[in-house]
Amino acid sequence: MTTPPCILGVGAAAPDWRLPATAVAAAWGRRGGKGHAAVCAPDEDALTLATAAGIDALAAAGVLPADVDAVFWGCTRPPFAEGPSHAVLATALGLSSHAAGLLASGSPHAGLEALLAAADAVAAGSARVALAIASDALTPAPGTAYEPRCGAGAAALVLAATGGPATIAARVTRSHPLLDRYRGDAEAATRDLYDARLFREEMFLPAVQEVAGHLGTLDVRAWSLPDPDGRLGALVAKRVGASTVTSATATGALGDTGAAAAVLGGVLALDAAGSVAVVGQGGGRTTGVLLTAEAAVPGAPTAAHRVAAPGRDVDYAAVLRARGQLRPGGETIPMGVPPESALFARGADEMLQLLGARCSECGTVSTPPSIHPTCIACGGPKLEPVALARHGTVHTFVVNQTMPAPFVAPLPIAVVDLDDGARVMLQCVGDGTDLAIGTDVDLVLRRYAHERGVPVYGYKARSRPAGDPTDTSAHR
Repeated sequence: MTTPPCILGVGAAAPDWRLPATAVAAAWGRRGGKGHAAVCAPDEDALTLATAAGIDALAAAGVLPADVDAVFWGCTRPPFAEGPSHAVLATALGLSSHAAGLLASGSPHAGLEALLAAADAVAAGSARVALAIASDALTPAPGTAYEPRCGAGAAALVLAATGGPATIAARVTRSHPLLDRYRGDAEAATRDLYDARLFREEMFLPAVQEVAGHLGTLDVRAWSLPDPDGRLGALVAKRVGASTVTSATATGALGDTGAAAAVLGGVLALDAAGSVAVVGQGGGRTTGVLLTAEAAVPGAPTAAHRVAAPGRDVDYAAVLRARGQLRPGGETIPMGVPPESALFARGADEMLQLLGARCSECGTVSTPPSIHPTCIACGGPKLEPVALARHGTVHTFVVNQTMPAPFVAPLPIAVVDLDDGARVMLQCVGDGTDLAIGTDVDLVLRRYAHERGVPVYGYKARSRPAGDPTDTSAHR
């Protein structure tokens, strides 16, 4: 009999922006609107969220990135429609170039597909330690009923054959070739449901109730249930007798997080002992997974903090600009070096893994190493690549008040002294109003540009929010 894989630690991530439903309603001349949804700023996407959740999960599990054999990522909207999405994520997480895994996409069911693929790899022995990540940053069509609920977020789990307080105990799947919410091959926005009643009565409820009913025969403490319209989750919970529904907490805080929704709800429920039923649906498939915890899983309280963080309300126009649905006229300034060039090919690891070069003679860390082939302190030629600290303090900074398109002013740039003695200069998250000399900052992965259809990633300094429970400098 195969031993079920263990869960060593979990993590979660959410963008800082929140779009109030009332702002969407007002923009289209409608009244009402309840709650808000998390949306990505222009420098965030599903990959940056996946990276943040993965870093939290590894830190909670006490696992070094180099010890991860494979990463399994589920996302309906990876940054490259066809390209190195999985490789960019693995590199940004600091995993070995030998790390395996897969990218599941095509529907919100992809998050559960990634989780189960990771579990199967561990159970089969092809991966000793696997990282399962589900993330999404959905783009709805403007003016649709789905738009106020369309959110963004990520969840991650570290799996191994032994050693964790929770296991993946059971699963059940049903497939029906039915078209619900979808996105066409050449479309940027996810289409809303064609017939909400037809979807509810003949597509959603029969499949979800059947799968949830199987899991409900077991002793379930908490549930993560799909909720595509803000009401169906509560209906399913009532019909299966679910009193504790942690997915409702995530949906209420972030909106519909697509491929991340089912896994995120499950992660939030791992804060105590007991069985957690996780049900997800999308793309004609409905799957239920039972997670059994003997004790609280490391990282679950931090994940709850990430989800519950209030965020910052933004106006509707800013969200449309961030999603690329509202664009300024006139010419933009292209990058001087195309993303497909030799500079990016040779410096990909340096940029995504945030590498420096430590002098073997005096120990000074030079950055960036491609610019400094010799030590900046003693001139020594013997340098070794090292991962830079992810935390430091602001040495000095400037806020640019005018920038050519596609950059948006104000744009802060800071010189940061890192905990390991290195000094870096890089852009900052936000408008610079939270910066001062001596401010504590974390270095986080962000999307710098989207050029010639290619997203370009790098690190930015972000002032640490008050009460943040983690120290990302531990991830090195």
